[in-house]
Amino acid sequence: MADRLDQPRETRRQLLPRVRVGEDASGRVSESVARFLGTPRFILYLTVFCAVWLAWNAWGPTDLRFDKAENGFTALTLMLSLQASYAAPLILLAQNRQADRDRVQAEQDRQRAERNLADTEFLAREMASLRIALSEVATRDFVRGELRNLLEELATDQDGTGDEGGDRPRGDARHRSPER
Repeated sequence: MADRLDQPRETRRQLLPRVRVGEDASGRVSESVARFLGTPRFILYLTVFCAVWLAWNAWGPTDLRFDKAENGFTALTLMLSLQASYAAPLILLAQNRQADRDRVQAEQDRQRAERNLADTEFLAREMASLRIALSEVATRDFVRGELRNLLEELATDQDGTGDEGGDRPRGDARHRSPER
């Protein structure tokens, strides 16, 4: 039967099973590898590895040397190139994940700052309204002064030195004589 262009092909049977790796799992692995590649411990391990490799292949038993100095240590160069070719994409993956986290964190910080600004403005308005309301309320010193004036008037009325009803308005509580 000839292949037709108007119909999809049959799916091929795969020899190896398809492995599905979650994006988050591969990201965590890449971050852990990138984090390790950026440590002094990795630099020390790599330095010791290269030193042992070079020492073995330069001064080791001739029949057991596997990377010739005459060839410029080709196998070591290939190993380091392979390590670098895997390290670079892993580091980029880790940087992309960190950039995504930084972007989310910046957005959360911006939202938090907006909420704080709104709360601060609300509290400033509330404090202003309280100050306005308190300016209309009798303060403790004002009430004490008024009580002191009333006591002085009562004292002068009881002594008989004050005039009993002349020019004071009747509706004013401060100028009324006490009822006995």
